[in-house]
Amino acid sequence: MANTYTQLYIQFVFSVKGRENLIKESFRDELEKVMCGIVTNQKCKTYAIYCNPDHTHIFVGMHPTIAPSKLMEQVKSGSSKWLNEKKYIPGKFSWQDGYGAFTYSKSHIDKVVKYVLNQPEHHKKQSFREEYLLLLEKFDVDFNPKYVFEWYD
Repeated sequence: MANTYTQLYIQFVFSVKGRENLIKESFRDELEKVMCGIVTNQKCKTYAIYCNPDHTHIFVGMHPTIAPSKLMEQVKSGSSKWLNEKKYIPGKFSWQDGYGAFTYSKSHIDKVVKYVLNQPEHHKKQSFREEYLLLLEKFDVDFNPKYVFEWYD
């Protein structure tokens, strides 16, 4: 085949180290733009992003030459570097190791975009812990709850 044709849609979910509420509304929009720029620089397309105080959702159309792990490495390291240079957060900012990656078909794009953009309302009813464990179960991901994230109650 002369060309590569793909439809690869992934929702990534990852958390602030220590699950601290460090992402403030005062710079959330700017942080999301930085992250979208990183995604674009990796030849991928951001469909939706929302940085909650303690975790982030990014829904992306993937380029077939970019591994999900490489994209997350770039997004997390680039955004941490940017936040630390801006000094929006006292001390050193970093994301927790790991992430969730959940794939969708093209027919689900609108629904997932609405879900990601509706995070503030969603989290009035459900904690991040509940949300994340439900995503793992919904996508039939084999996991040990002990190793999902560093949970702080």
